[in-house]
Amino acid sequence: MNSLDWQSSLIRKQHMERRWLTALALVLLSGLRLSGLLLSGLLLSGLLLSGLLLSGCTQNHPLMSQSGISSGKNKISIAAASDLKFVFPELIEEFQRLYPEIMVQTTFGSSGNFFAQLSNRAPFDLFFSADHAYPRKLIDQGDAVQDSEFAYASGHLVLWVPNDSPLDLNHEGIQVLSDPRVKKIAMANPRLAPYGRAAEGALQHFGLEESLKDRIVLGDNVAQAALFVESGAADVGIVAASLASAAPMRSRGRSWPLPTESYPALQQIGVMMTWANDRSACERFREFVLSDAGQAILRQHGSAAAED
Repeated sequence: MNSLDWQSSLIRKQHMERRWLTALALVLLSGLRLSGLLLSGLLLSGLLLSGLLLSGCTQNHPLMSQSGISSGKNKISIAAASDLKFVFPELIEEFQRLYPEIMVQTTFGSSGNFFAQLSNRAPFDLFFSADHAYPRKLIDQGDAVQDSEFAYASGHLVLWVPNDSPLDLNHEGIQVLSDPRVKKIAMANPRLAPYGRAAEGALQHFGLEESLKDRIVLGDNVAQAALFVESGAADVGIVAASLASAAPMRSRGRSWPLPTESYPALQQIGVMMTWANDRSACERFREFVLSDAGQAILRQHGSAAAED
């Protein structure tokens, strides 16, 4: 089912649910006038059931939770790697100052999960991946526009701990991971997230993968890995520099940059999907991200320029 069919089907379901709830409300009013306890109990059960049904409908369409359905002109729906969750709001704010007529909606997640969704024609117009492999696979599959590939940033890894951690990152560096006080180390799942594969590569580079394997906890994406450390579920995280450099995490913790030669390069690439509704709007957003202004915002949030 394509995105328009999916949207039409969802709208029809929503209309049926509204009619059902309207009818139920009318019966409820009658029930209140009759003051029948049994009838009121049945009606209450029906209302609870309707809530569950509506909740289930939302859960069946997780793409709608933050992004909505891609539709119409002057609207861009973006699937973005989770390392961009802090920088993208600023990018979008500046872009919409220049192009107020274009609405931009973004969903954040792991690049691997987005690749699977986009391979099944998920309703996004642009895909900002944390690597180059997933976008190029989408081009090879015919799902992304052939000449739409653009490198927008280079990603980097850091170790991150909360401010109250006793661990001395600057003194111990990567060896802090072997500190006996470190019980859990958070990183993104290598099967789903490019930052997870990079973290795995760094552990292999330093000969720590085997000795630390029982301490590793995996997040679905690098932002979730960072959350594990913030929440106290892990003692230290191997996370994206773009997350650790952003104000929310920078004020709450300390970081140490992993040597770039210790892990595979994170060349971050974007592509436009073949079913994008407004290609002109997508191209404007791409041009803005690659402009001096867009690149400056990315650098301020810990991402290196695309060519670095």
